[in-house]
Amino acid sequence: MGLRLFNTLTRQKEDFVSIEPGKIRMYTCGPTVYDFAHIGNFRAYVFADLLKRYLRYKGYEVKQVMNLTDIDDKTIRGSQQEKISLSEYTARYKDAFFQDIKALNIERADVYPEATAHIVDMVNLVKKLLEKSHAYQLGGSSYFKISTFPSYGKLSKMKMEDLKAGARISKDEYEKEEIGDFALWKAWDEKDGEVFWETEVGKGRPGWHIECSAMSMKYLGKHFDIHTGGVDLIFPHHENEIAQSEGATGEKFVNYWLHNEHLLVEGRKMAKSFGNYFTLRDILSKGYNPIAIRYLLLATHYRQQLNFTFEGLDGAKNALQRLHDFIDRLKGIRSQKSHPEVAEILKEAQSGFEESLDDDLNTSSALGKIFDLVKEINRFIDEGDFSSQDAEKTLALMQRFDSVLGILKREELKLDEKITELIQKRNQARKEKKWEEADKVRKEIESLGIILEDTPEGTKWKKRI
Repeated sequence: MGLRLFNTLTRQKEDFVSIEPGKIRMYTCGPTVYDFAHIGNFRAYVFADLLKRYLRYKGYEVKQVMNLTDIDDKTIRGSQQEKISLSEYTARYKDAFFQDIKALNIERADVYPEATAHIVDMVNLVKKLLEKSHAYQLGGSSYFKISTFPSYGKLSKMKMEDLKAGARISKDEYEKEEIGDFALWKAWDEKDGEVFWETEVGKGRPGWHIECSAMSMKYLGKHFDIHTGGVDLIFPHHENEIAQSEGATGEKFVNYWLHNEHLLVEGRKMAKSFGNYFTLRDILSKGYNPIAIRYLLLATHYRQQLNFTFEGLDGAKNALQRLHDFIDRLKGIRSQKSHPEVAEILKEAQSGFEESLDDDLNTSSALGKIFDLVKEINRFIDEGDFSSQDAEKTLALMQRFDSVLGILKREELKLDEKITELIQKRNQARKEKKWEEADKVRKEIESLGIILEDTPEGTKWKKRI
């Protein structure tokens, strides 16, 4: 079975076929850099990272573009409240975003276009829509006339009869009940202060939706393979992207639209507007490993809502610890006695992993296959029927799995002077057979996040996840 993905456009799983054999072009809606991204946002970016990694695992050459929205209603208001320039304000959150994706082991996209650097591309797109009568100007602003695009609503499954005659929407985000002609270019308003561009379509700034159409087509072409984002972007953002792009080019815009579900907190969507969100920094400040957060985001299928709890995060942390313990155990194998079933078990694990991910990126099933493998191999090791050659093959397969999942990355292990002294103190107590003192020091070391393991070769240590 080849890769099958759930296409929001058709509401069904489809066989994935790239436009160009062996090559894929994908666009991911990135952050609006007006604040620190919350982990609900990062669910979308971890999902896109998983998709890209698996496509590369399957041998595709992937070009990924992720935009940075550094001009919209929210960034302007934020910079004004802090009384600093828009560029200074957004630079802070751009830097924070790149620090956060590095912590989550999200591989960087090939291009991160910033909206403010692509005003000319946006203006040219607006001009083209005006020329084709898909847009009109009013009061210095340009609006997309959705009645000229009969298939409007095909992504969000809206009906054209829901259109309010003569209704116009200037704000970037709105609900389906407010459907109407939407802003491509917004005339300058006193509230925008010094944020404006003098252009052929007037003095003002771009609407949010035109930004993604212009930047995606600039770097990926008029027609590309995959567009990803959260379900909250289906309407109006992605619906409007399709109308703008296809209205301007007359060609199909995107073949596969993939959307991840919401992250919930106590059954409610995590959102800044609800005040129920956690930034990555909030969680890291509680002592959690960022890779445990990545694991938590991957462990539930991307099209299922994920209810965030710290109990769930602790469970993810424990699952990661099991995997790291398994890796460490494999690295310590010295036996030359092999088990005849190992090769077949590794083969089954790989095929099971791939079949799971081929089924619309079923990560929960794929992780289940990995833990089945861990259980089987641990049994062989316990029985003494596992060689160092078997261990090398198993490690290689685990690394192959991790090229997709990105969950086995470890923090660089650095022991500070205090911990080093405590380990030496414990070793000395053991040498002198002062077992009670040694046990007391061990507990002190473990309270600092270091796990000790006494082996025939001496005491080994590792950092707790």
